Amino acid sequence: MVVRFDPYTYMFPEGVAMLTITPLLTLGAGQAALIAVAVVVALVVFAFLIFMFRFLGLWIQAMVSKAPVGLMSLVGMWLRKVNPRIIVLSRIQAVKAGIQISADQLETHYLARGNVPRVVNALIAADRAKIDLAWDTACAIDLAGRDILDAVQTSVNPKVIDCPHSGTARATIDAVAQDGIQLKARARVTVRANLARLIGGATEETIIARVGEGIVTTIGSAQSHKAVLENPDNISKVVLSKGLDAGTAFEILSIDIADIDVGENIGAKLQSDQAEADKHRFQAEAEKRRAMAVAQEQEHSADVAKNRALVVLAEADVPKAMADAFRSGNLGVMDYYKMQNIQADTSMRDNIAGPDEKPS
Repeated sequence: MVVRFDPYTYMFPEGVAMLTITPLLTLGAGQAALIAVAVVVALVVFAFLIFMFRFLGLWIQAMVSKAPVGLMSLVGMWLRKVNPRIIVLSRIQAVKAGIQISADQLETHYLARGNVPRVVNALIAADRAKIDLAWDTACAIDLAGRDILDAVQTSVNPKVIDCPHSGTARATIDAVAQDGIQLKARARVTVRANLARLIGGATEETIIARVGEGIVTTIGSAQSHKAVLENPDNISKVVLSKGLDAGTAFEILSIDIADIDVGENIGAKLQSDQAEADKHRFQAEAEKRRAMAVAQEQEHSADVAKNRALVVLAEADVPKAMADAFRSGNLGVMDYYKMQNIQADTSMRDNIAGPDEKPS
């Protein structure tokens, strides 16, 4: 059987019922537009259902856990670049622990770059330990860069801090008693976190520095190193009584001296170094005096040479003076002979006595 439809021809085998077929091209323009709109709407609805299906599981999980979060709220979180799974799971965890925290509070802390799961875990741990910790306080501690969960755990289970810290180059705290003997000590400080002072409070480094200072002061004030070795617990009592945890994020529970050893005799070493320094100083002063003596000797030699030169000059003026005396008549011939005789007699006596002989 052949059925003719413009513009197509359809062939049907014998014995097959003929169906009425209306080509799309034969429909009117209005009907085609309605079909196109219906297809578009169906596609949009289908895409919307697929998009909502990604949040449907979280929404159902929140409803079943009695920690409801609106479906549109989940969509809004996605649009605000917030991970909905973190918010939903954290809220479920808090509600199951008996802590009421809204999804908006969790989202606000997430947008502030906070660690939402760790804050929720800290609140649960604090609630179980009967520690009063508000949501705003926990968020503030977390945003301040502190590990809020570790702080809560430290409040429940105190931690031990080595003094000095094991990561430093110096393994002991060195101090010198008044008798000059060096002592090397190591301490262990047991602390508990103080949540009220965690924001703005000093860290472990401050505790270590203060304890080290207290140990050095206590050993330095001891009359003898033997007294420190006999009662090392006195160091702990003195240091602990100074209130070293003031202004810190911790509360010091105990200070225990783990080890104390005798070091060098610093006093004797200092005295030896001082004696060596004094020797060098005295040697320098003696060398200075010797140099001054040599300089004075050279000055005196110069003065002697100068005086001898003056004598020679004066002796050179004698013949001139005698000649002037002859010319002026002040010196006669007999006077001159007498002077020559006296000079000859004096020279003879000098030769007889010897040049280096001195009267005793």
